[in-house]
Amino acid sequence: MKLINHLKTINQHKYYVTKLCFMCGLYKQGLMHDLSKYSYTELKTGAKYWVGTRSPNSIERETIGYSTAWLHHKGRNKHHWEYWVDFSKQGVTAAKMPVRYVVEMFCDRVAATMVYRGENFDVSAPLDYYQKTRGYYVIHEETDMMLKDMLVHLSQSNLEETIMYIKETYLKKS
Repeated sequence: MKLINHLKTINQHKYYVTKLCFMCGLYKQGLMHDLSKYSYTELKTGAKYWVGTRSPNSIERETIGYSTAWLHHKGRNKHHWEYWVDFSKQGVTAAKMPVRYVVEMFCDRVAATMVYRGENFDVSAPLDYYQKTRGYYVIHEETDMMLKDMLVHLSQSNLEETIMYIKETYLKKS
C-alpha cells in the first residue's frame, strides 16, 4: 500500500510541476521532470518510507545516515542545486545553474510544498522552507539570488503574478 500511496504522491507532484513549468513556457522540462522517481532505486525507498507528509528520502537519511534514492535522484535531475556541485583545487564548489533549471527548481519547490501542505499551502511556505534549509547549501551565489528572488516575489504576491514576473525578468533574457 505504501508503494501505491508513494506513486500517488509522485504523480500529484509531477502534475503540479508540469503545470507550473508549462505556465513558464518550459514544456519539455515539465514533461521530463523527475522521471527518475519511477526507477527501481528511487521507488523502493518511497515504498519503504512513505508517510505522506514529507519526503521518504529524508526518512531514509535519518534511518540509515544517507539516502540511496536521493543520491540517485540528484545526479540525474538538473533542477537540483546539488547536481551542480563539483570539486576543484579550492575544494567543493558550485557551478552557476542555467536559468531554465533555476525556474524548474522554483516550480519543484512550490509543487512539493503544495503536495505536502495540501489545504494548508500558502505562498510564503516555499520561502520559509528555503530559509530554514539554506544554511547548508553549496549553491552558486547568482543561482541562490535568483531562486530567493522568485520565492520572495511569490511570498509577497501570488502564483500567477510570480510566473509573469519570472517570465519577464528571467526567461526573456535567456
